[in-house]
Amino acid sequence: MKRTSIGGQAVIEGVMMKNGKKCAIAVRKPDHTIEVKTSVQTSIAEKYKILKLPIIRGVVNFIESMVVGIQTLTYSASFYEEEEEESSFDRWFENTFKEKGESILMGITVCISLVLSIGIFMILPYLLTGFLENQLKSHTLVLALEGVVRIGIFLGYIVLISRMKDIQRVFMYHGAEHKTINCLEHGEDLTPENVKKYSRLHKRCGTSFLFIVMFISIFFFFFIRVDSILLKVVFRLLLIPVIAGVSYEFIRFAGKNDSGLVGILSKPGMMLQKLTTREPDLSMIEVAIKSVEGVIDWKEYVEAMRKGELED
Repeated sequence: MKRTSIGGQAVIEGVMMKNGKKCAIAVRKPDHTIEVKTSVQTSIAEKYKILKLPIIRGVVNFIESMVVGIQTLTYSASFYEEEEEESSFDRWFENTFKEKGESILMGITVCISLVLSIGIFMILPYLLTGFLENQLKSHTLVLALEGVVRIGIFLGYIVLISRMKDIQRVFMYHGAEHKTINCLEHGEDLTPENVKKYSRLHKRCGTSFLFIVMFISIFFFFFIRVDSILLKVVFRLLLIPVIAGVSYEFIRFAGKNDSGLVGILSKPGMMLQKLTTREPDLSMIEVAIKSVEGVIDWKEYVEAMRKGELED
């Protein structure tokens, strides 16, 4: 059996797991039963092989993960939405775009999310520190300050949203997701009691990815040597896909490597997960296990691991 690298995401009262093309989302409904929805997600890289090349695959994976993430969040939220009267805009949108409406709306949501993320975490830090370059006379020092401001904004954002009651429950499900994957990767049966023993931190977490993006951007932006403010912003925008691709390769490598150096480099992102995860209760872990069961026969996998039959 081939070794797997299952990844996941916490959603509203649930967990999404993805293993290769298989995707499953398990949600604890208001009546306390667990709804599991499975699907097949085929990457565009399957059609265009060039998109599987290192760095490029990271950009593709990031965008596709955003799309799947928003879809699963929307699905999980649907169980808890209150009945609202349909607006005239909703009716116009449905009548105009018909069956394509959901895809168009998803595309708009992803674009808005990307623009806001880039604006807040990439461009805003430069605008807040760029004026210091003439005063400090040091390009390196200004870039370091920009990086500090960028990471500060990111940490502040996480701290603020972590105070929201609903987000705290999502972070608990995030912890359940990590614990379940850790338990599987250690070859133990997936029972709530077994899963509970494991760490709520994981090297392949999206939180670590985002932190690595913030950190690596400092290095890449160092090579921007132009005087025009407009060009500085343009070059930052052009470098973002490269930064995302390199960050993905590091997270991918770190998830398969236990060397001391990788452990040190992964430490900041792992520590950050202490803010984005919480200890889950057994009912949340049960949901995460159901999600895993939607993408892999974990009993067969654990048995193969114990017999040493897994292939890289």
